[in-house]
Amino acid sequence: QVQLVDSGGGLVQPGGSLRLSCAASGSIFNINAMSWYRQAPGKQRELVAAITSGGSTNYADSVKGRFTISRDNAKNTVYLQLNSLKPEDTAVYYCHANIAIQIGRYLELWGQGTLVTVSS
Repeated sequence: QVQLVDSGGGLVQPGGSLRLSCAASGSIFNINAMSWYRQAPGKQRELVAAITSGGSTNYADSVKGRFTISRDNAKNTVYLQLNSLKPEDTAVYYCHANIAIQIGRYLELWGQGTLVTVSS
């Protein structure tokens, strides 16, 4: 069974930093795009950052210059470095990946979510 497990959330003061990780495990042929979404209380889930298998990235305007997405293809892991955190970054962060389990067969998977709380 293929799954994503994300981790690294916690409570941090404004201006602080966190690093989120998301590891894929199971019978994986290849991983295409990987991304991070977040959902704040009472709001819709939104895309935060994405990275292709080749390393191209894109970010939501609200996090540009503060967050950095990266991946380690050998470890099937995607990271999100969160710097200069603001209270409005408080949300549950979810990783997402498009995973090929064999040629021509793909799964769209979500991690279970990790809570980031930015508060003094």
